[in-house]
Amino acid sequence: MTETGQTAPDFTLPQDAGDPVTLSAQRPAPVVLYFYPKDDTSGCTKEAVAFSGLLTEFEAAGARVFGISKDSVVKHGKFRGKHDLSVPLLSDEAGDVCERYGVWVEKSMYGKTYMGIERATFLIDGAGRIARIWRKVKVPGHAEEVLEAVRAL
Repeated sequence: MTETGQTAPDFTLPQDAGDPVTLSAQRPAPVVLYFYPKDDTSGCTKEAVAFSGLLTEFEAAGARVFGISKDSVVKHGKFRGKHDLSVPLLSDEAGDVCERYGVWVEKSMYGKTYMGIERATFLIDGAGRIARIWRKVKVPGHAEEVLEAVRAL
């Protein structure tokens, strides 16, 4: 399980709109990674729209923002197009990055348990260390709270 203060696990993942993204190559910019369960579902759409709406403010603060789920690059592209999203979406189809960040967890709904992505956000500082973690994220106001944390770095 990842913890605040440790070096963020490095990765390279394909994105929906261009070349693959390598986390360590983003330095010295701070990076926001938000993990979400599934493209085009209600909560995930609201979260992606919120981060997209604030993307220019994150960029003005020097930060890069990426959404990550296990959906394919093609599905990400359709999701971005349908909702006019500006945040790049990374595809972790194999689930390796989700495992390394500790967001692939047992969940339950209507009495049934299953494995899925816990909605979580990681703020990584310019040196590549995890500055803050939000787990079990509630979408309303979350992107704004993360932006304030970026500005406070």
